[in-house]
Amino acid sequence: MPEPNVIHFYSVNDEYGEFSNFAAYSIKLKGKRWPTSEHYFQAQKFQHDGHREEVRKAKTPMIAARLGRDRKKKLRRDWESIKDNVMRDAVMAKFTQHDDLRERLLATGNAKLVERTANDDYWGDGGDGSGKNMLGRILMEVREKLRKL
Repeated sequence: MPEPNVIHFYSVNDEYGEFSNFAAYSIKLKGKRWPTSEHYFQAQKFQHDGHREEVRKAKTPMIAARLGRDRKKKLRRDWESIKDNVMRDAVMAKFTQHDDLRERLLATGNAKLVERTANDDYWGDGGDGSGKNMLGRILMEVREKLRKL
């Protein structure tokens, strides 16, 4: 039985799928247009401009994610300490640059937002609620900030 006042999201095809970083909403950050927030996030893992640009130009967010997880390319040293803020920047850009998304997020009221996936226990809930759900937490932070704008 679903928990009351909890909204789960994951696949772009599901209800609230636009909350996924794979959703087809471009963002403008750091003077460039990124096809999705996933493209931006994955690209920021790298110090080298060529690697970042390769991720930005990836045809799909899945390819961008794959490129971002390629450990043959050197990750920036500070990645673990900045990744949450990189995600915050991407999510804030997405929900401030698209009016329909801002309204959709605000319409969730005070619901707890949870990325439900067994594939990720950091950004998601690990599929069973044991994960950190950092993407859901960041979405709720952004929702709070948007209320004050």
